[in-house]
Amino acid sequence: MPRTTLTSEQIVDAAVGLLDAEGLEGLNMRALGKQLNSAATAVYWHVGSKDNLITLAADRVWNELALPDLDTLDWRTAATRLTTDLHAMLVRHPWLVQAFGSLPLFGPGKARHDDHSLAIYEAAGFTGAQADQAAATVFTFVLGNALGTAATDALTRRLGRGGGDAEESMRESMAKAREIASRFPRLRARLGTAGADYGAAPDNSFQFGLQAILDGLEARLAAPRTAGS
Repeated sequence: MPRTTLTSEQIVDAAVGLLDAEGLEGLNMRALGKQLNSAATAVYWHVGSKDNLITLAADRVWNELALPDLDTLDWRTAATRLTTDLHAMLVRHPWLVQAFGSLPLFGPGKARHDDHSLAIYEAAGFTGAQADQAAATVFTFVLGNALGTAATDALTRRLGRGGGDAEESMRESMAKAREIASRFPRLRARLGTAGADYGAAPDNSFQFGLQAILDGLEARLAAPRTAGS
């Protein structure tokens, strides 16, 4: 592909695919240029830097989110749909969770999500700072739930890059973790469950937690208001 036909959109699309497959550690301009049949310098010419490319890729995946229609849905249904969609997006792109800790990722795609999230909690009845608090509470819950997938994804790749068998290394590490857990009665009782895997949680933990948070927000709206609350 000659440089004259290479576009920023093509580069960002390829970067998202490479990030999904290889994580933040696997993204480099040379590998991306090879995938696009172009020189690394041509990639730099279009996007400026690796950090800027990650920012552009992040904004691309934020735009995957569908914004629930507040004219046809009650606030709680809208909050559940947007939050569930966000969680699914972060699980599809675990590198985005990692990137939050290393880059200031904010572009039109995330702004679009954040603005609609605030609209949902304003529709519920929260005003001012409380709408921000409600939106932030739900967002950090989603981010925390997606962290397990991101951690497992990053660890598996790191073990694989060590030159050995990633699956075998993970099995050995988990065997050591289970031996330690077996010394504690409540952890020992849960060793045979899905939640005992690295970065995992019991089935339906996300749905349980989300509904518990929304229950709390709804109760707060219904509670008598006092000064300073």
